[in-house]
Amino acid sequence: MSRYDASVIEPKWQAAWKEAGSFTAQRDESKPKYYVLEMFPYPSGRIHMGHVRNYSLGDVIARYKSSCGFSVLHPMGWDAFGMPAENAAMASGGHPKDWTYNNIETMKDQLRPLGFSIDWTREFATCDPEYYGQQQAMFLDFLEKGMVYRKAATVNWDPVDMTVLANEQVIDGKGWRSGAAVERRELTQWFFNISDYSEDLLSALDGLDDWPDKVKSMQRNWIGKSTGLQFAFSMVDGPHGHDRVEVYTTRPDTLMGASFVGISPDHPLAKQLERDNEEIAAFCAKCRQMGTSEEELETAEKLGFDTGLTVRHPFDTAWELPVYIANFILMDYGTGAIFGCPAHDARDLEFARKYDLPVQSTFEPVDAEGHVAPEQGGEAYVPPKPQQVRYIRGFAGEEVQTGEDGIATAVAFCESNGVGQGITKYRLRDWGLSRQRYWGCPIPVVHCEDCGVVPEKKENLPVRLPDDVSFDTPGNPLDRHPTWRDTDCPRCGKPARRETDTMDTFVDSSWYFARFTAPRAAMPTDRAEADYWMNVDQYIGGIEHAILHLLYSRFFARAMNECGMLPDKSREPFDALFTQGMVTHAIYQTTREQDGRPVYHYPEEVELSDGKAFLKTDGREVQIVPSAKMSKSKNNVVDPLAIIESYGADTARWFVLSDSPPERDVEWTASGADAAYKHLGRVWRLASEIAAMDDGAGDGDEDLQRAMHRAIHDVTMGVESFGFNAAIAKLYAFTNTLAKSKAGGTAKREAAKVLAQLMSPMTPHLAEECWQMLGGEGLVTGHAWPKPDESMLVEDTVTLPIQINGKRKSEITVPKDMAKDAIEALVLEEPAVQKALDGGAPKKLIVVPGRIVNVVV
Repeated sequence: MSRYDASVIEPKWQAAWKEAGSFTAQRDESKPKYYVLEMFPYPSGRIHMGHVRNYSLGDVIARYKSSCGFSVLHPMGWDAFGMPAENAAMASGGHPKDWTYNNIETMKDQLRPLGFSIDWTREFATCDPEYYGQQQAMFLDFLEKGMVYRKAATVNWDPVDMTVLANEQVIDGKGWRSGAAVERRELTQWFFNISDYSEDLLSALDGLDDWPDKVKSMQRNWIGKSTGLQFAFSMVDGPHGHDRVEVYTTRPDTLMGASFVGISPDHPLAKQLERDNEEIAAFCAKCRQMGTSEEELETAEKLGFDTGLTVRHPFDTAWELPVYIANFILMDYGTGAIFGCPAHDARDLEFARKYDLPVQSTFEPVDAEGHVAPEQGGEAYVPPKPQQVRYIRGFAGEEVQTGEDGIATAVAFCESNGVGQGITKYRLRDWGLSRQRYWGCPIPVVHCEDCGVVPEKKENLPVRLPDDVSFDTPGNPLDRHPTWRDTDCPRCGKPARRETDTMDTFVDSSWYFARFTAPRAAMPTDRAEADYWMNVDQYIGGIEHAILHLLYSRFFARAMNECGMLPDKSREPFDALFTQGMVTHAIYQTTREQDGRPVYHYPEEVELSDGKAFLKTDGREVQIVPSAKMSKSKNNVVDPLAIIESYGADTARWFVLSDSPPERDVEWTASGADAAYKHLGRVWRLASEIAAMDDGAGDGDEDLQRAMHRAIHDVTMGVESFGFNAAIAKLYAFTNTLAKSKAGGTAKREAAKVLAQLMSPMTPHLAEECWQMLGGEGLVTGHAWPKPDESMLVEDTVTLPIQINGKRKSEITVPKDMAKDAIEALVLEEPAVQKALDGGAPKKLIVVPGRIVNVVV
C-alpha cells in the first residue's frame, strides 16, 4: 500500500479484533476491573456525530484501561421502548416491534465501522422479553418491600390520544402530538416511593467527588430540601368539613405581610366549591387545561378567583385574609395552599396588583437609601437568605440580622405560641410510572374482583406484550385486546383482568447498568458478576440526563441493594460521571423569495471560499449562521457514514477528540476534518519510512528518547484526566519531533512504536497498521501501555529565550543549575546580542531563572 487508505486498513483490523475476541469482557479475579459505560442510545435508525463523540470518549478510556492491565467491561444496549415507535406504527401502519428491531440493526451496521471496543456479546434492548421480564421480577420484589404502591393522582389526560402526558408534553394547554386541549383527570396510578429516599439521595451527593458540580447542583435543586413552618389559618364561616386551611411556607418571617391565601384548583376545598358554583367550576377547568410544569407556571399569566371566603390571621383574629383559587399553585407540593406576601415574592406581587390586594413589607435592606418599597410601587424585595436585612414588621424586632436568622426566629416564635411547627420538606415527588400505551414493559399485576390487585407469579414471567395489536384507533391497544387482557387470578383462579398500563421508559434505563454485568442471568443480576463489575467506574453522557435519569438510577440502585441484587457499595452506582459537550455545525441559509421564509441547506450542498458560502447548484451566496447544535430541522447535520466513507473512522474519532476539551461543544468543519485526515496520512508515511530504515545509532538518539518518555508521561496524564485534546496536542508535537529527529533507525523505530501505542486509544486502526509495519508483536490493542522512565523526565538543561528590547531574537541552552552571572556572560557572547549592543553595554540584563533573559539596549 503506497498511501494511507482507511477503507483498506479499518475493516482489516476490525476483523482481527473480532477473531481475537479482543473486547469480550471476562471476570478475572486476579486482575483489577474497569467498567466504562456510555448512556445507551434510542434506536432512531440513524447515528449522528453526537454518537461518534460520546462513544469515542468512552472508547479511549476502555482501550487505555485494557492496555493498563484491567479487565474491562464496555457494553452496548438500546433504550428501545417508548412513544416514537408507536407514533411510527400509527403513521406507517406497521408494528413498533418491527420498527424498533430494524432500526437497531441499521444503527449497529452504522456503529461497527467506527471500531469501538464494545463487547457486543452483552448487547440487549430494553424491549427484549428477557430484559423486561427481569424488570417485572424486580417490580414484584419492590412491591413486596413496599417500594411500589398505587393511588389516585391528578394527571394530564389527552382525550384524543387517550393517554397520560408528562408536564413537558403539555404545550400551551394542548397535547404535544394531538393538539387536543388537555384535561386534568384523577386516575389510579402506580408509584415508586422515591420520596422516602430524599435525604439519602441528597446527602450522598457530597461523596460523589468525581461528578461535575453542575450536575450535583441540579440534583440538589430537584430534590429541593427546605425547612419552614407548617400551620393552619382558621376559616371564617367555611363550608362544611373545611374549618381550616393548612399551609407550608419557607419564609415564615413574612407572615406579618400576608395579603391573601391561595389554594390549588385541585385542593379539596376548591373541588367542594366547584360542585356548587358554575363559575368556580369553569375557572378550575380552565386552570386544569394550562401547563403544569414549574417553568410554564412561572411565565403564564397569574389568574385567581375570589371564593368570597376568608381566613383569620393566626396572630390577629380581627385580621381576615381573602381566599383565592390560583392557577400557579400545585396540589402536589406542600399542602396545595399558600399565603401570599406580595412585598417579598414577585409572583405574589403580580397577583396582588392584578386583584388590588394590600402590600406590606416585613423587612427592608440594611442600607435603605434608594430602596423603593413594594407598597410604594417598587419591585418585590427578595434578598438571598444569608443577606442581612432590617425587620420592620415581624417576630425579630428591628435589629439587623440575616434572613436565615429571621426565619429561625419566626419558626421559634410560632411554635412557642402554638401556631404550627417547623418541619423539613422536599420538592421531590414520588415517581409515577404508569403509562397508557402499548410499547412499554407490562406492569405484572392483575385485577380480581375478589382478591383486588394481585401480583403475577414469578414463574409466569415475562408477561409478554401481544404482537397482534393495531393502532387504527386512539388509545392503548392493550385495553381492547381481550385474549391478552382477560386472564385468571394467580391467587384464586377466577377470571381477572391484567393491568393494561405499561411502565415509564425511565424505568427501563434506570437499571441497565446492572444488567450488563450478567445480561443472560435468570435473575435481574448475578451477584458474583455484580460484585466483581460494579460500580460503573466511568459513566459518560449528555447533561440533558443530569436530573431524572441519574436520580432514578440512583434510586433503583438503592432499591436493588435492599432486595439483595447489588452489593452495598453500589447504592451509588456511578463512581465517576462525565458530561460531554455537543457537536455543532454552522447553519447555511437562504431566503425564499415568495414569502421571505428561511431555507436551510445541507453542508454538502455548499461550497466555501474566502470565508463565504455559495450553493453548488447555482452559485448563489448563502448566509452563514453561527454554529449551533446539529439539528435535522436546520439541515446542519453531518452524516458520520459519509465522513467514514470519505476519510475513515479514525479521522472522525481524531477530530471530535482533538478540537476542544470534551466537556465543551465541538464545531465540525470540513477544513478541520481534512486537516485531521492529512495528519493521520503523515503518521502513516512516517511509520512507513522508519520501518524501511536500517538499524543503528544516530546523533539524536538520547534527545529522541527523552522526547519519547516525555510524550508517554504527558499523553498518559491527558487520558487519565479526560484531557483528550491536550493529549492529542502532545501527540502532534511528538510526531513533529520524530519526523525531524536525526536519531538512528533503532531509536526511531522504538519511538514510532510508542507513538502507535499512544495513538491507539484515539485512532486504533491506524495504530495497528503502524505497529505491524514497525515489527510490533501481536496486536497493539493487546500490548501493555508504555511507562515513562522517570530519569528521562529530569531535564539537565534548559533553553532560555533571549529578548532584546521586548522582542525575541535568540535563545541559549544552559545547564539547569548554572549561576546567573555565568548565564549573563554567555548571553553577552551571543551574536544577536553583540550586534544589538554594537560594542556598548546593555542598559539592563535581567535573567529570570529557568524562564527567559531580557536585554535592554
